[in-house]
Amino acid sequence: MEVDKPEVLREVNAACDRYEEALMSNDLDTLDALFLDAPQTLRYGVGENLYGIDEIRAFRLARPGGSPSRRVLKRVVSSFGDDFATSNLEFQREGSDKIGRQSQTWLRTDEGWRIVAAHVSLMGSSH
Repeated sequence: MEVDKPEVLREVNAACDRYEEALMSNDLDTLDALFLDAPQTLRYGVGENLYGIDEIRAFRLARPGGSPSRRVLKRVVSSFGDDFATSNLEFQREGSDKIGRQSQTWLRTDEGWRIVAAHVSLMGSSH
């Protein structure tokens, strides 16, 4: 198994860029498309645990205005073979001194790269 194959890293970084753009513009169709349409897909958020694509969709639809604006501070993408990758990033919400963290597990499917697991959390104040 080859780790961090350059062409796989390019593909996953492009998918991550697409996710970030959709998140900041509250493009629900793109966000929905980037998560695997399966009951095994999960997303642990800052204040919610979502099991299955239906719960993830319902959460996004119910969130007025979408995700709070944020600035990505650092992103690390790693790939393992041709079909599996992780993305981990640090971000800072606009107007806040809190640092957040996001991790995503990506799987190559026939439809393209899809998130199968995600986690978002906030750290305490940075000083």
